Amino acid sequence: MKPRNLFDVAVVGAGMVGSACALALARKGLRVALVEERAPTAWNAADEVDLRVVAIAPSSVALFERLDVWTAIRNARAGAYRHMHVWDSGNGAQIDFDAADSGGAELGFIVENRLIQHALWQALQAEAGVSLRCPARVVATEDEGDQRVLRLDDDGRILARLVVAADGASSPLRHLLGIGAGGHVYDQHALVAHVRTERPHEQTAWQRFLPGGTLAFLPLADGRCSIVWSLPPAECRRLREIDETTFLQELGCAFDFRLGPILATSARAEFPLRLLLAERYVAPRFALIGDAAHQVHPLAGQGVNLGLRDVDALVEAIGEEAERDPGAVTTLRRYERRRRSDNTISAWGMDGINRLFRSEFEPLVFARGLGLRAVNALGPLKQLIARHAAGR
Repeated sequence: MKPRNLFDVAVVGAGMVGSACALALARKGLRVALVEERAPTAWNAADEVDLRVVAIAPSSVALFERLDVWTAIRNARAGAYRHMHVWDSGNGAQIDFDAADSGGAELGFIVENRLIQHALWQALQAEAGVSLRCPARVVATEDEGDQRVLRLDDDGRILARLVVAADGASSPLRHLLGIGAGGHVYDQHALVAHVRTERPHEQTAWQRFLPGGTLAFLPLADGRCSIVWSLPPAECRRLREIDETTFLQELGCAFDFRLGPILATSARAEFPLRLLLAERYVAPRFALIGDAAHQVHPLAGQGVNLGLRDVDALVEAIGEEAERDPGAVTTLRRYERRRRSDNTISAWGMDGINRLFRSEFEPLVFARGLGLRAVNALGPLKQLIARHAAGR
């Protein structure tokens, strides 16, 4: 008989990615422990829409459907977008994407982080194959050959054949394993708020490249738009603190009043931005997923989708292991090969686009205008980009 504290997999971190990973592995018949410092805040339809939202790509929707949580999320409060309009303030060039370009009914959905976590947490509590350790924090870990030990702050121990770190960009577990991370802190913060515009958002995600950064208007289910505005920190702070009337006018000007005047705003908040890439994704009986492995610029809304693709790849790699050992070296190497290159290309690609479109160097402004117009005119190339973003 196996000890009660011996698991096939222990997942540390119950954010969107960690919770999805624990649930997906349990649904494959594995015995899973999920360790989290604090339970997620409950979501309630009567609450104001959370300021932290994510753009959920079709690949992530497919994962949530397999986990039987997507219907609850969509019926609660998910804003579909079927079109995307992107334009450059420096040269007037624009590009339009339609759901048909990616071969689906929608390009994606704008959903509150807290709603997704709430739906996953409820599913986890009902899942017999998952043992929740919350509140609990990992303070040490050791490799014991055929298993890894996690020591918790309540003096408890968990033994697992594989430990998965989904504990965020600062990942204490990544540090405990001595895995370095490269990247840099951007000289930008993201200003976020929900705004009401004169005209409807038309189920369209709008994005304008500006010299200071990117301004996105993302369609919410209640008819408003969630804004994500990348700005130099001092300018971000100024816009967060100015009076509402002035803010609405400056925001409208920056957005070129594409949806008419901005009529109202929620509270405003700001978050620092960074690029982070772990030097490796695996160690003996150990794997990194989500923000613990990579963090990217939000201009394309790919952050959480990349993490959920990590989940798909890890679950698939474990399923391919003949001995059904989730922590086998071949399994972990297969997972790392599949995800590290894609995440690295995505991270540096977003970084390059951010730098390119912030530049005010006239020859570069002219050249990127030509590029945008060319991509918009080339149907097959545009479809390829849309399919990649959708995870297809």
